[in-house]
Amino acid sequence: MSTQRITLAKGLNMGLRKAMEDDDKVLIMGEDVGKLGGVFRITDGLQKDFGEDRVIDSPLAESGIVGTAVGLAMRGYRPVVEIQFDGFVYPAYDQIVCQVAKLHFRSRGKVKMPMVIRIPFGGGIGAVEHHSESPEAQFAHTPGLKVVACSNPVDGYHMIQQAIACDDPVIFLEPKRQYHADKAELDDTATPDPLFTSRVVRRGSDVTVRAYGPMVKTSMQAAEAAAGEGRSLEVIDLRTLSPLDMAPVYDSVRRTGRVVVTHEAHVNLGMGAEIAARISEECFYSLEAPVLRVGGFDTPYPPSRLEEAWLPDLDRLLDAVDRSLAH
Repeated sequence: MSTQRITLAKGLNMGLRKAMEDDDKVLIMGEDVGKLGGVFRITDGLQKDFGEDRVIDSPLAESGIVGTAVGLAMRGYRPVVEIQFDGFVYPAYDQIVCQVAKLHFRSRGKVKMPMVIRIPFGGGIGAVEHHSESPEAQFAHTPGLKVVACSNPVDGYHMIQQAIACDDPVIFLEPKRQYHADKAELDDTATPDPLFTSRVVRRGSDVTVRAYGPMVKTSMQAAEAAAGEGRSLEVIDLRTLSPLDMAPVYDSVRRTGRVVVTHEAHVNLGMGAEIAARISEECFYSLEAPVLRVGGFDTPYPPSRLEEAWLPDLDRLLDAVDRSLAH
């Protein structure tokens, strides 16, 4: 057994390295991913060890990067594309939703699209405009795309390898404020959970809290704070946004009767809306209170000095818990 304490950034780097060692058809493409090792150093050292033919520094042209990856995937390669920041993905949106998502279906299964599009997402790092976005609902709404969001170093290590091995295109969301924030113990011989599954990360009995990506840590902090007041929160890390794995959620809701769904993205038409609708359909007679949503405000992401007021935090999450329990 081999164990070590790693950050999310290190886990992703190790996972990419392992995937490239296991399959010489795995390529990495993106802006500054090679010599620099990426702006967040996720691909640090990979070009040095695997060469410029497999870790490719691309021009500043997201549509071109993804379009090139489509051709490579059609020829049997497994390209891993890095979108440097979430707000930079929109020039490639046409390629992703019109080509990447549809080629397998249009070809009646003859053309596979085994590619991963890595997107650092969310805020909390004091970045400038277009560097802090949460576009996940736009991709989860697109049939033909798989969408996953890791929240911790161990999942980062395993999920990136699983995404690369998938024959379908995967939008791989990485919470950028968690890249270097916390460490976790990785046992690289352990059997990971399947890729498209949710996970209960803290057991509780009073309220179910549903989160993914950066809000999992906030939800765990809220559960700790609530425990000090005698309230028991069950926290579920969604992990997969398309397809949604709702079975653990339904099981939890049928026990607690109360649900708070949280994400950084603004609430209107966000992932929380779909989750709330499904819970209402499947668990209506178990609910003791309305399904509540906690997210960003319905404005464009603000300047960095205001982001702490915009982002959903511990207080807003606990306020929703209080309102749920008050019913």
